[in-house]
Amino acid sequence: MLARKGLLPDGFLLTRLAENSAKPCRARPRPHRARFITKNGSCNVAHKNIREQGRFLQDVFTTMVDLKWQHSLLIFTSSFLCSWMLFAMAWWLLAFAHGDLEPVGPNGGPPAVPCVTQIHSFTSAFLFSIEVQVTIGFGGRMVTEECPLAITVLIVQNILGLIINAVMLGCVFMKTAQANRRAETLIFSRNAVIALRNGRPTFMFRLGDLRKSMIISATVQLQVVRKAVTSEGEVIPVSQMDIQVENPLHSNGIFLVSPLVISHTIQRGSPLYELSAQSLASEDLEVIVILEGVVETTGITMQARSSYTPDEILWGRRFVSILSEEDGRYCVDYSKFGNTAPVRMSSLSAHELDATRGGQEPGGPGAGGQPQGWGLVRAGRGGFRRGAGGGGERSCYPSPAPQPWDGQSEKGEEEPPAVGAERKGQKKTVQLEVIGPQDEEQ
Repeated sequence: MLARKGLLPDGFLLTRLAENSAKPCRARPRPHRARFITKNGSCNVAHKNIREQGRFLQDVFTTMVDLKWQHSLLIFTSSFLCSWMLFAMAWWLLAFAHGDLEPVGPNGGPPAVPCVTQIHSFTSAFLFSIEVQVTIGFGGRMVTEECPLAITVLIVQNILGLIINAVMLGCVFMKTAQANRRAETLIFSRNAVIALRNGRPTFMFRLGDLRKSMIISATVQLQVVRKAVTSEGEVIPVSQMDIQVENPLHSNGIFLVSPLVISHTIQRGSPLYELSAQSLASEDLEVIVILEGVVETTGITMQARSSYTPDEILWGRRFVSILSEEDGRYCVDYSKFGNTAPVRMSSLSAHELDATRGGQEPGGPGAGGQPQGWGLVRAGRGGFRRGAGGGGERSCYPSPAPQPWDGQSEKGEEEPPAVGAERKGQKKTVQLEVIGPQDEEQ
């Protein structure tokens, strides 16, 4: 278009087209990985080749509650229609056997007293079956004392009708009051973040409740699902590992009165300890979040679930604040619920950061201990403190040799100088006893 208008020469456009066609396509489609838990909390697992289907019929009530609404309504309607038709057939057979369908009685006389009045066909028997089971009672049809069998059928139909009504009502109530309905107003942030908090890489996500009624005894549990291979070569396609939620009370309990940022400190022993900014895109893992608690209004135990894949974990970002104080009360701005802000953070993993701070290579000697340059010492009989190793002003001396209780050494042995002896014009020194790993001498 620009060449036609004379703005660019034709040779320039042909050259650019040739260069673009010569360049290989760098964008490679990434294989789609199935999620174990979807974002709405449902389990993405398909059960196939189940041979023992009869086990579901042993727990009919739970099976009916787990069915979809259209299937449940179809079963409800079919159960009522089948019961009405079955007893309509029973009432019609009773009337036919007793001769109530004949217009005149035997020998041309007046008709005898019927078992059920006003039943002349199958349609009238069907209407009477409906009246009996749902206790309508229009008054035109009724059971007489002529046939004891009719009274027995009336009792059986009433009992069976009550059982069907109770089961259907219980199923409808349980389907409408299911605990997962309460989870619809519990929201999770679409993305999780990894940022520094108190100097440590921390995995964080945001959780909120849209209702004013609280979740009692709410607890949050985090699990990492990934493919694992044992030392014997066994492949575990779904290996579940629990990770600790950061909480000053050392428990997973939370007080969900306002949106909270749930965090997990990435340290030694965490499944995310080897995770870095470069390896995040190629990791085959999924962080599952499980919130459990008791609904305050109904007392039913509920559970809400969500998950985060590597594509939904943002490195070097943190959540913005959404809580403010206005007119003497706290206000939550849910329009910024999932907003994040960039922060300065190294792209190294927590393992590499620990090795760098400790002055040693990853996996080298001492990698399993504390960072180099720190040791726990005890000063005299009192408290504890941390002393710098190496070339610090204070150093940790080895304990002197044990002395006799009277303070005199044995004959023929030199008495070692007392470390804590007082000298004139000098201050008394205190012996430091090393109770932690000593630092290497520099």
